[in-house]
Amino acid sequence: MPHFPGPRTGRRSFLAASATFAAVLAGGALAALPARAADEAPDVLIQRLSSEVLAAIKANQEALRNGNLAPAMKIVDGLIMPNVDFTRMTASAVGPGWRRATPEQKEQLQAAFKTLLLHTYAGALKQVGDQSVEMRPFRGDPTAQDVVVQTLLRTKGDPVQLDYRLERTPGQGGGWKIYDLNVMGAWLVDAYRPQFAQQVNSSGIDGLIQALDARNKANTAAP
Repeated sequence: MPHFPGPRTGRRSFLAASATFAAVLAGGALAALPARAADEAPDVLIQRLSSEVLAAIKANQEALRNGNLAPAMKIVDGLIMPNVDFTRMTASAVGPGWRRATPEQKEQLQAAFKTLLLHTYAGALKQVGDQSVEMRPFRGDPTAQDVVVQTLLRTKGDPVQLDYRLERTPGQGGGWKIYDLNVMGAWLVDAYRPQFAQQVNSSGIDGLIQALDARNKANTAAP
């Protein structure tokens, strides 16, 4: 069964950074932000969400650490995904095989990949502790359609590089959406792409879907 691990960084650093990624993305619903998001520069959005939502997660640490992932799963599923261009994220992770997938297969791939990331980030939410986020100077063009916002996650050990790729969504009130995450130099999509490509090359799109489903069932059964 394919393992489909996340980026190859230290587990503690990855979990801490993943937790902050989850917390940042969760901000949309926790703070009733959609009405303001379209008016914010991408770095301002990340900065505000980092501070507001980390505080909210820390206030609920006991519930998140009781061994039941259901509360964390609700946070991730209900609050993170509305702030992510998940179709783009999945298409980038699958690579060229995405263009050959049928609409039904694309829906299945997104659902399976979403569940895989839900387990990753729901578990990471339980690791939030005394982290704080330091914003790096924003050197992108605020009028661009695609930017990178760089941050440092301050922990008890060495700071962890944590960057975000965001795109400006079309339409009135679209605002910015996150579609990739960089933890210590490893982009999330890049980490999954070769694994997914290998699976597609060996057993096709349906094989990748089946492998993801099998991994998700194993994650669900794990304590």
